[in-house]
Amino acid sequence: MSDGTLSAWRKQPGEAVREGEVLAEIETDKVVFEVPAPADGVMEEQLVAAGATVVSAQAIGRLAPTGAAVKSAPPAKVATAATAATVMPSAKKLLQEHGLDASQVRATGKGGRILKEDVQRTLTQRPSASAPAPEPAARKSPSAPATVTMDREARPQRRVPMTRLRLRIAERLVEAQRTAALLTTFNEVNMQPVMEMRQQHRERFEKEYGVRLGFMSFFVKASVEALKRYPEVNASVDGHDVVYHGFYDIGIAISSPRGLVVPILRDADRLTMAEIEVRIKDYGQKAQDGKLAIDDITGGTFSISNGGVFGSLLSTPILNPPQSAILGMHKIQERPMAEKGQVVVRPMMYLALTYDHRLVDGREAVGFLVAIKEALEDPARLLLGV
Repeated sequence: MSDGTLSAWRKQPGEAVREGEVLAEIETDKVVFEVPAPADGVMEEQLVAAGATVVSAQAIGRLAPTGAAVKSAPPAKVATAATAATVMPSAKKLLQEHGLDASQVRATGKGGRILKEDVQRTLTQRPSASAPAPEPAARKSPSAPATVTMDREARPQRRVPMTRLRLRIAERLVEAQRTAALLTTFNEVNMQPVMEMRQQHRERFEKEYGVRLGFMSFFVKASVEALKRYPEVNASVDGHDVVYHGFYDIGIAISSPRGLVVPILRDADRLTMAEIEVRIKDYGQKAQDGKLAIDDITGGTFSISNGGVFGSLLSTPILNPPQSAILGMHKIQERPMAEKGQVVVRPMMYLALTYDHRLVDGREAVGFLVAIKEALEDPARLLLGV
């Protein structure tokens, strides 16, 4: 990352600051990170306005020693700057396009920031002023043909610039489809054994560890065991070389207000199920608050995406380069299944594994997915390591 957008100033000229206090926020194509004060002092000058692009090592402001005389801006201008600083760049663009004032929008972002979603919600709730009031219809004879007119202004549209994160996501997805030979294989798993185990131990687990026992820890554990059996799925292509990773860093796709992020569970093979659930919960909260650090989302040898939380029954996930595979989870749906000549109803989930066929053959991909299915349908194997 060589540049970013200074999305908001948290301190204004003339304000006293303490070492470590947040002075500004910079949005990159991966995360929003905070710029801390290097020492105690007084905010002297902002060299860059909110919404401007800044580059690495660029000075964005000046901090005067504590007690130094600082020329403050006139109150009206300071108030304007403070208001502008609370409006995210994408939200500011929408406000300008639709002639809205920031005071008309209810802010839901952290620290009173106005997000793009806040402006969009205000627009949907505002009565449309583009459609003119209907005029009284003229009297027509019964034989006169009906005339239909279309008011083009009654079909509004708006143009919104992509956020830096959304642009980066687009680049990565296109890169994956352009450079990798993507193929997806499917299977289904009976989730009843996992659901029964969760039901049996959920209350005690939550009391012991202070976190809910979810499905993701089972899938992470099952994936690690399958990756050990099929190392190609945990490898990556680097030019004309294949890099086999001797560790298991599992990326967990999480939806955030800024877009899809994939924080990494490092050394997942060394984590207990409780530790997995705690870290996933922490990552989810960080993603919602825009607090994910660069290290949280860098790297990864394999990824898991759970479209089932949104109701998806089946999908073909796109892998995250340079990883060679991604597992897609889906909605648990009760379906009639044939077991030992009898039709029974079981809670079933479709699994999808998208893989890079340059490195992973169909035999390994299918075997990998079967290994996950077998581990989940007999979850005691995850504890016994068999």
